[in-house]
Amino acid sequence: MSDKQSKGGRTASRIPGSKPSRFVPYLIPGLIGIIAIVIVPILWNFYLSFTRWRGVGPTRWVGLKNWNHLIRDSTFWASFSHSLWIIVAIVIIPTILGLLISSALTDVIQKRFGARTSSTLRALYYLPQVLPVAVASIIMGWIFRPEDGAVNDLLTKIGLGSLQHNWLGSPGTALPILMVILIWIQLGYPIVIFMSGLQRVDPELYEAASLDGASWWQKFRVVTLPSIIPELMVVILTSTIGALKTFAPVYLLTKGGPENSTMVPSYYSYNQFFQLQQVGYGAAISTALTVVIIIFSIVFTIVQKRVEKNIA
Repeated sequence: MSDKQSKGGRTASRIPGSKPSRFVPYLIPGLIGIIAIVIVPILWNFYLSFTRWRGVGPTRWVGLKNWNHLIRDSTFWASFSHSLWIIVAIVIIPTILGLLISSALTDVIQKRFGARTSSTLRALYYLPQVLPVAVASIIMGWIFRPEDGAVNDLLTKIGLGSLQHNWLGSPGTALPILMVILIWIQLGYPIVIFMSGLQRVDPELYEAASLDGASWWQKFRVVTLPSIIPELMVVILTSTIGALKTFAPVYLLTKGGPENSTMVPSYYSYNQFFQLQQVGYGAAISTALTVVIIIFSIVFTIVQKRVEKNIA
């Protein structure tokens, strides 16, 4: 009886004609696209990292010469150190602020002023993400212009004209100001992700914590934070990869300067590729950056699985 029921259950669970081979033709276009757009360029770039090429004419094999130069290149290592500050601006600060703001919007603003007010504030925070990165960067460039930028103009009007500065043109302030701009651009992303995760948290947990006399910080630490660990992991992973690949704001605002104070690996690679026509060396830089991103993604994915397993 049980055998018949189990056989019947297995038969009933099958979808007629659901052989895996039937779906293979539908995967072929995507596979071709991945090979043409991702795999082939990566392999070609890896090959170029062992050659000397100016972008035209034949390539010349030089072996590990580009890589040896890369290891001794102080500008390359400085660009990676700048990437650590970019990670602070794109990952650490927006994630911490996003956790606090999303929790406040959900647990305080939404309860006191309604869902519409909370949604409006969320949209305002997310607005810089909607703008193209080029537009957002140009706007902030105008604000920090040394001659007639809004910041210097405001300092003049409030009697602090002596504090006027070439914010993006000075080695001492270019990187901090770039970080401020990146924080402004990035902040809305974790807020939206965290608020979507908070929607599945049982409201009774907050009510029970309130009845027990828990403060907002205690509810955030005990209820909110453990509930959105999956969203937190996604934000950290995607934001870190984006930080390592940061290019557009640097290209539009500082060109890696002044004095390489805002140079990052992606722009350094671009500079070698297109401005100095050292394609082989630029390929070595971009390949090294790709390897770092792949290793980080693998390690972080392993850590993420362990954290989610411990929570479960």
